[in-house]
Amino acid sequence: MLPEIIETDRLRFDAIRPESVDVFDLYAICSSDPGIDEITEYMTWDPHDTPKEAQEFIERVSDQYDDGDGVSYLIRPRTDAGETGAGEIAGTGGFGIDWEKRTMTMGVWLRKRFWGRGYSGERAAAFLELAFDRLDLEVVAAAAHVDNEQSNRAIEKYVDAHGGQRDGCLRNHIVIDGEPVDCYRYTISSEEWVANRSDLTVQFRD
Repeated sequence: MLPEIIETDRLRFDAIRPESVDVFDLYAICSSDPGIDEITEYMTWDPHDTPKEAQEFIERVSDQYDDGDGVSYLIRPRTDAGETGAGEIAGTGGFGIDWEKRTMTMGVWLRKRFWGRGYSGERAAAFLELAFDRLDLEVVAAAAHVDNEQSNRAIEKYVDAHGGQRDGCLRNHIVIDGEPVDCYRYTISSEEWVANRSDLTVQFRD
C-alpha cells in the first residue's frame, strides 16, 4: 500500500528496510556526521551511541511499514539530476498515519551539507501527493519545536505554497531529553492542496 520507492525531480526516497541500508552507514551518519548535535537539538532522538541503536531504528520503522501505519525513507539526491552528493544519504523523511482521523503527520531531517537546497519542500510535495491522491487522506500535518526557527521557516514556506495554515502551539507536545516541550503545528487539507498543488513530477513504486 505504501510505496517502497518515490522519485521526484531531484530526489529518490527508499523505504528503510534491513535490505535497503547498511546499518554501519546509517550509524556513521547518525552518530558522528558533522553537525549531528545541532541537527538533533530539537529532535526526539539523540546521536546514536552504538550501531545497535541504528539497527533498532531500522527494525522499528520496517515493522511500521509492514503494518501500513507509516514509513521512513532514506533521502538521496538522484544520480541523474546533477545534484552535488548524488547517491549519498542526505537524511531521512517519513510519516505516520492515523487512519481513523485520515491524517498523515510527516517529518524530516537532513545532514548539514544538504541544507539550503529546498529538499524539505520537495519531500513535502511528494508526501502531499501520496496522502491525497493515493491514500485518500484529508489532512497532512507537520510540527516543529517552537524554538527551532530554521525548521519553522522551512515548514511555513511549503505550507503557505500549498494553501495550508499554522494551527497554533501545542503545549508539551513532544519530549526532548526527558522534558516536554511546545511545538507549532501546521496542516494542509486535501481541498487546500487541490487548489494549490505543485507541478512537481512524482513517481511511486511498490
